[in-house]
Amino acid sequence: MQYKRILLKLSGEALMGDRQYGIDPKRLAEYAAEIKEAVDKGVEIAIVIGGGNIFRGVAGASNGIDRVQGDYMGMLATVINGLALQSAIEETGVKTRLLTAIKMEQVAEPFIKRRAVRHLEKGRVVIFGSGTGNPYFTTDTAAVLRAIEIGAEAIFKGTRVDGIYSSDPEKDENATKFDTITFKEVLSKGLKVMDLTAFTLSQENDLPIVVFDMNTEGNLMKVLSGENIGTVVEN
Repeated sequence: MQYKRILLKLSGEALMGDRQYGIDPKRLAEYAAEIKEAVDKGVEIAIVIGGGNIFRGVAGASNGIDRVQGDYMGMLATVINGLALQSAIEETGVKTRLLTAIKMEQVAEPFIKRRAVRHLEKGRVVIFGSGTGNPYFTTDTAAVLRAIEIGAEAIFKGTRVDGIYSSDPEKDENATKFDTITFKEVLSKGLKVMDLTAFTLSQENDLPIVVFDMNTEGNLMKVLSGENIGTVVEN
Protein backbone atom coordinates (compact mmCIF):
# COMPACT_ATOMS: atom_id res chain seq x y z
CA MET A 1 0.00 0.00 0.00
CA GLN A 2 1.28 3.45 -0.86
CA TYR A 3 -0.84 5.10 1.85
CA LYS A 4 -1.15 4.14 5.51
CA ARG A 5 -3.59 6.79 6.80
CA ILE A 6 -5.95 8.83 4.64
CA LEU A 7 -8.96 11.07 4.95
CA LEU A 8 -11.73 10.20 2.51
CA LYS A 9 -13.99 13.12 1.56
CA LEU A 10 -17.39 12.15 0.20
CA SER A 11 -20.10 14.52 -0.98
CA GLY A 12 -23.59 14.17 0.41
CA GLU A 13 -24.89 14.15 -3.16
CA ALA A 14 -22.89 10.99 -3.83
CA LEU A 15 -25.12 9.11 -1.37
CA MET A 16 -28.23 9.91 -3.43
CA GLY A 17 -27.28 7.41 -6.12
CA ASP A 18 -29.90 7.89 -8.84
CA ARG A 19 -32.40 9.54 -6.48
CA GLN A 20 -33.32 13.22 -6.37
CA TYR A 21 -32.47 13.56 -2.66
CA GLY A 22 -31.91 11.44 0.45
CA ILE A 23 -29.84 8.26 0.76
CA ASP A 24 -29.64 5.32 -1.63
CA PRO A 25 -29.02 2.10 0.39
CA LYS A 26 -27.36 0.45 -2.63
CA ARG A 27 -24.80 3.26 -3.00
CA LEU A 28 -24.19 3.18 0.75
CA ALA A 29 -23.50 -0.57 0.65
CA GLU A 30 -21.11 -0.15 -2.31
CA TYR A 31 -19.10 2.50 -0.44
CA ALA A 32 -19.03 0.37 2.72
CA ALA A 33 -17.67 -2.62 0.77
CA GLU A 34 -14.89 -0.47 -0.77
CA ILE A 35 -13.95 0.92 2.65
CA LYS A 36 -13.91 -2.54 4.25
CA GLU A 37 -11.55 -3.83 1.56
CA ALA A 38 -9.10 -1.00 2.29
CA VAL A 39 -9.32 -1.46 6.07
CA ASP A 40 -8.68 -5.21 5.67
CA LYS A 41 -5.44 -4.30 3.88
CA GLY A 42 -4.34 -2.25 6.90
CA VAL A 43 -5.18 1.27 5.71
CA GLU A 44 -6.40 3.66 8.43
CA ILE A 45 -9.41 5.57 7.11
CA ALA A 46 -11.14 8.68 8.42
CA ILE A 47 -14.15 10.07 6.55
CA VAL A 48 -15.75 13.49 6.21
CA ILE A 49 -19.10 13.51 4.46
CA GLY A 50 -21.16 16.44 3.18
CA GLY A 51 -24.87 17.01 3.69
CA GLY A 52 -25.99 18.30 0.29
CA ASN A 53 -28.34 15.37 -0.30
CA ILE A 54 -30.43 16.53 2.67
CA PHE A 55 -29.81 20.24 3.14
CA ARG A 56 -27.37 22.83 1.86
CA GLY A 57 -26.88 26.02 3.89
CA VAL A 58 -26.10 28.24 0.89
CA ALA A 59 -29.25 27.09 -0.94
CA GLY A 60 -31.25 27.65 2.22
CA ALA A 61 -29.93 31.20 2.49
CA SER A 62 -31.14 31.95 -1.04
CA ASN A 63 -34.62 30.81 0.03
CA GLY A 64 -34.85 33.23 2.93
CA ILE A 65 -33.34 31.11 5.70
CA ASP A 66 -30.72 32.91 7.80
CA ARG A 67 -27.27 31.82 6.54
CA VAL A 68 -25.98 30.84 9.98
CA GLN A 69 -29.13 28.83 10.74
CA GLY A 70 -28.91 27.24 7.31
CA ASP A 71 -25.29 26.21 7.85
CA TYR A 72 -26.17 24.58 11.18
CA MET A 73 -28.99 22.71 9.44
CA GLY A 74 -26.41 21.53 6.90
CA MET A 75 -24.11 20.36 9.71
CA LEU A 76 -26.90 18.29 11.22
CA ALA A 77 -27.52 16.79 7.77
CA THR A 78 -23.89 15.57 7.72
CA VAL A 79 -24.51 13.78 11.03
CA ILE A 80 -27.51 11.98 9.51
CA ASN A 81 -25.28 10.89 6.62
CA GLY A 82 -22.55 9.91 9.07
CA LEU A 83 -24.97 7.69 11.00
CA ALA A 84 -26.12 6.04 7.76
CA LEU A 85 -22.53 5.43 6.66
CA GLN A 86 -21.60 4.14 10.11
CA SER A 87 -24.45 1.64 9.99
CA ALA A 88 -23.50 0.45 6.49
CA ILE A 89 -19.80 0.03 7.35
CA GLU A 90 -20.52 -1.84 10.59
CA GLU A 91 -22.80 -4.14 8.59
CA THR A 92 -19.60 -5.36 6.85
CA GLY A 93 -18.00 -6.20 10.21
CA VAL A 94 -15.71 -3.17 10.43
CA LYS A 95 -15.77 -1.19 13.68
CA THR A 96 -16.46 2.54 13.39
CA ARG A 97 -16.72 5.66 15.51
CA LEU A 98 -18.71 8.79 14.68
CA LEU A 99 -17.16 11.97 16.10
CA THR A 100 -18.90 15.32 15.82
CA ALA A 101 -17.80 18.94 16.16
CA ILE A 102 -21.19 19.75 17.74
CA LYS A 103 -21.82 17.87 20.97
CA MET A 104 -24.61 15.29 20.77
CA GLU A 105 -23.57 12.56 23.20
CA GLN A 106 -26.55 10.31 22.51
CA VAL A 107 -25.51 9.70 18.91
CA ALA A 108 -21.77 10.41 18.67
CA GLU A 109 -18.56 11.13 20.55
CA PRO A 110 -17.32 14.73 20.65
CA PHE A 111 -14.32 15.35 18.39
CA ILE A 112 -11.07 15.06 20.36
CA LYS A 113 -7.93 14.75 18.27
CA ARG A 114 -6.13 12.21 20.44
CA ARG A 115 -9.23 10.05 20.68
CA ALA A 116 -9.69 10.12 16.90
CA VAL A 117 -6.07 9.06 16.34
CA ARG A 118 -6.38 6.26 18.92
CA HIS A 119 -9.48 4.89 17.15
CA LEU A 120 -7.57 4.87 13.85
CA GLU A 121 -4.62 3.06 15.44
CA LYS A 122 -7.04 0.40 16.69
CA GLY A 123 -8.27 -0.19 13.14
CA ARG A 124 -11.60 1.59 13.46
CA VAL A 125 -13.01 3.76 10.69
CA VAL A 126 -13.53 7.27 12.07
CA ILE A 127 -16.36 9.36 10.62
CA PHE A 128 -16.29 13.09 11.32
CA GLY A 129 -19.72 14.75 11.41
CA SER A 130 -21.03 18.32 11.55
CA GLY A 131 -18.17 19.85 9.56
CA THR A 132 -15.93 22.18 11.55
CA GLY A 133 -18.83 23.04 13.87
CA ASN A 134 -18.79 26.62 12.56
CA PRO A 135 -21.00 28.36 10.00
CA TYR A 136 -19.43 29.74 6.79
CA PHE A 137 -17.01 26.79 6.51
CA THR A 138 -17.66 23.97 4.06
CA THR A 139 -17.18 20.25 4.62
CA ASP A 140 -14.20 20.52 2.21
CA THR A 141 -12.54 22.79 4.76
CA ALA A 142 -13.55 20.40 7.56
CA ALA A 143 -11.96 17.54 5.62
CA VAL A 144 -8.62 19.34 5.23
CA LEU A 145 -8.65 20.51 8.85
CA ARG A 146 -9.32 17.02 10.22
CA ALA A 147 -6.79 15.44 7.86
CA ILE A 148 -4.07 17.77 9.16
CA GLU A 149 -5.10 17.17 12.78
CA ILE A 150 -4.95 13.37 12.52
CA GLY A 151 -1.76 13.36 10.44
CA ALA A 152 -3.31 11.88 7.28
CA GLU A 153 -0.92 11.45 4.34
CA ALA A 154 -3.46 12.69 1.79
CA ILE A 155 -7.05 13.69 1.21
CA PHE A 156 -8.94 11.36 -1.09
CA LYS A 157 -11.76 13.32 -2.70
CA GLY A 158 -14.21 10.76 -4.06
CA THR A 159 -16.26 12.29 -6.87
CA ARG A 160 -18.20 11.12 -9.91
CA VAL A 161 -15.44 12.19 -12.34
CA ASP A 162 -12.14 10.35 -12.63
CA GLY A 163 -9.85 13.28 -11.89
CA ILE A 164 -9.19 16.94 -12.69
CA TYR A 165 -9.66 18.16 -16.26
CA SER A 166 -8.66 21.32 -18.13
CA SER A 167 -12.40 22.08 -18.41
CA ASP A 168 -15.68 20.34 -17.53
CA PRO A 169 -15.48 16.92 -19.26
CA GLU A 170 -19.28 16.63 -19.18
CA LYS A 171 -19.56 19.77 -21.33
CA ASP A 172 -16.30 19.85 -23.32
CA GLU A 173 -15.24 16.75 -25.26
CA ASN A 174 -11.75 18.23 -25.77
CA ALA A 175 -11.09 18.50 -22.03
CA THR A 176 -7.77 16.90 -21.08
CA LYS A 177 -7.14 15.09 -17.80
CA PHE A 178 -4.17 15.83 -15.51
CA ASP A 179 -2.41 12.88 -13.83
CA THR A 180 -0.60 15.25 -11.47
CA ILE A 181 -0.87 18.99 -11.06
CA THR A 182 0.53 21.51 -8.57
CA PHE A 183 -1.53 23.70 -6.26
CA LYS A 184 -0.19 26.76 -8.08
CA GLU A 185 -1.24 25.41 -11.48
CA VAL A 186 -4.76 24.70 -10.23
CA LEU A 187 -5.05 28.30 -9.03
CA SER A 188 -3.51 29.85 -12.16
CA LYS A 189 -5.75 27.79 -14.47
CA GLY A 190 -8.82 28.63 -12.36
CA LEU A 191 -9.72 24.94 -11.90
CA LYS A 192 -12.25 23.93 -9.27
CA VAL A 193 -11.01 21.23 -6.91
CA MET A 194 -12.20 22.40 -3.49
CA ASP A 195 -13.35 25.72 -2.16
CA LEU A 196 -10.54 28.23 -1.76
CA THR A 197 -10.30 28.10 2.04
CA ALA A 198 -9.89 24.32 2.00
CA PHE A 199 -7.52 24.41 -0.95
CA THR A 200 -5.24 27.05 0.59
CA LEU A 201 -5.17 25.20 3.92
CA SER A 202 -4.14 22.03 2.09
CA GLN A 203 -1.44 23.87 0.13
CA GLU A 204 0.04 25.59 3.20
CA ASN A 205 0.24 22.30 5.10
CA ASP A 206 1.67 20.34 2.16
CA LEU A 207 -1.27 17.92 2.16
CA PRO A 208 -1.77 16.25 -1.25
CA ILE A 209 -5.32 15.98 -2.64
CA VAL A 210 -6.18 12.89 -4.69
CA VAL A 211 -9.28 13.34 -6.86
CA PHE A 212 -10.78 10.10 -8.18
CA ASP A 213 -14.04 8.43 -9.23
CA MET A 214 -15.43 6.74 -6.10
CA ASN A 215 -18.42 5.31 -7.96
CA THR A 216 -16.38 2.77 -9.96
CA GLU A 217 -15.95 -0.48 -8.05
CA GLY A 218 -12.38 -1.17 -6.94
CA ASN A 219 -11.14 2.37 -7.53
CA LEU A 220 -10.44 3.17 -3.88
CA MET A 221 -8.05 0.21 -3.60
CA LYS A 222 -6.39 1.10 -6.90
CA VAL A 223 -5.70 4.67 -5.80
CA LEU A 224 -4.48 3.52 -2.39
CA SER A 225 -2.05 1.18 -4.14
CA GLY A 226 -0.64 4.09 -6.13
CA GLU A 227 -2.28 3.26 -9.46
CA ASN A 228 -2.52 6.26 -11.74
CA ILE A 229 -6.28 6.52 -12.16
CA GLY A 230 -7.13 9.88 -10.60
CA THR A 231 -5.36 13.23 -10.30
CA VAL A 232 -2.89 14.09 -7.55
CA VAL A 233 -2.59 17.75 -6.51
CA GLU A 234 0.63 18.53 -4.62
CA ASN A 235 3.17 21.31 -4.09
